[in-house]
Amino acid sequence: MTSVKEFRIDREPTATDLGAGRFVFTDAYSVFDWGQMPDAIPEKGASLCTMGAFNFEHLADAGVSTHYEGVVDADGEIVGLADCAAPPTEMAIQLTQVPDLPYDSRTGYGYDAYHDAVGDHFLIPLEIVFRNTVPVGSSLRKRGDPREYGLDTDEWPDEKVALPDPVVEFSTKYEEQDRYLSRAEAADIAGVADIGSLESIALSVNELLNEQAAAAGFTHEDGKIECLYADGEVRVADVVGTFDENRFSVDGHQLSKEVIRQYYKREQPDWVEAVAAAKKNVADADGADWRPLCEIDPITLPDSVLTAVADMYTAGANAYTGDEWFDAPLLDDAVEAIKGL
Repeated sequence: MTSVKEFRIDREPTATDLGAGRFVFTDAYSVFDWGQMPDAIPEKGASLCTMGAFNFEHLADAGVSTHYEGVVDADGEIVGLADCAAPPTEMAIQLTQVPDLPYDSRTGYGYDAYHDAVGDHFLIPLEIVFRNTVPVGSSLRKRGDPREYGLDTDEWPDEKVALPDPVVEFSTKYEEQDRYLSRAEAADIAGVADIGSLESIALSVNELLNEQAAAAGFTHEDGKIECLYADGEVRVADVVGTFDENRFSVDGHQLSKEVIRQYYKREQPDWVEAVAAAKKNVADADGADWRPLCEIDPITLPDSVLTAVADMYTAGANAYTGDEWFDAPLLDDAVEAIKGL
C-alpha cells in the first residue's frame, strides 16, 4: 500500500510482459512526505479516482499512451468512467516491474542495480514536474534566476508569477528525500528511457490539464507525472491531474492538497519544523528514513477542517469533470469555506 491508496496485483509483471492490477483509492492523505496522516477525508478517494480516470481517458483521446485500463464498477467489472453509476474508488491499470532501490550510507542509491534487475520493462524512478506558475515559496526560485525561465526581470517578484512557457524539471521518486536533478543526472537515472520523450509527454499532459482546468474555471499551476517503460515506449503511470498530484487554484485561492499543508504550517509549525530538521539530519544517520528522527507527531484535524477539505475535493471534482458525481456544495461555496482555514 502507498500512503493514500492500496495497490492490488491481479497478474504479476515480468521482464517481457506487463502485469495487471488495481489502485484502490482511500480517504487517507499525506503531507510533507510523512506518509499516512492521522485523519481520513470523506470521499477524497472517490474524487481522486474520478478525476484521474477522467484525465486518463482524455489523454487516450489525445494519443498519449498510459497504463490506464478503466475503472471498476459496483459489479466488479472494468468499464469506462461514463459507464459508472457512482463515483469509482478502484482503477484498473497495467503493471510493470518495480525492484527495490538499494541504498548504502557510503555510496548512496544504487540505480545501476535497479536497472540491472528489470531489463527493458520498469517503472522509471523519476518524477517529471511541470510548472506554469512560480509561487513565493517555490524551490525553483532558489535553483535559478528569473531570466533563465523567460521572465524579463533580474529579481523574483514578491508575489506568484506566471511563466511565459511551462518549465519541466526532474526529481527523484524512490529516495527518502526528493531532490531535483540536472538533465544529465535524470537521463542516467531513467536508464534506456529517453529523457526527451519524458519531457515531451509531460508537456502534452500539462497542456491537456491546462485546457481542462480553464474550462472548469480553474488555473492549473503545477503538477507531475510518473512513467513506465515497456516495449520501447514510455507510458504515463500512477495518477494524473488530481488535487493531490497537482496544484490548482480558483481566483488565486488554492484548490489542492496545499490547503492542508498551509494549515499545518499555521497550526502546528513545531511539527513542520521537526520534519524539516529530521530530513536534514538523516545524512548523519545510518539509513535513509528520516521519520524515526522526528520526535513530534502531527495533530489530528478538527471536524470543521475535514468537512471543508472534503467539500473542496468533491466540489472540485464535480466542476472539473462537468458532472455531478458527488453531493457537494457549489465550487464557489467550497472555495469560500477553505479560505477561512
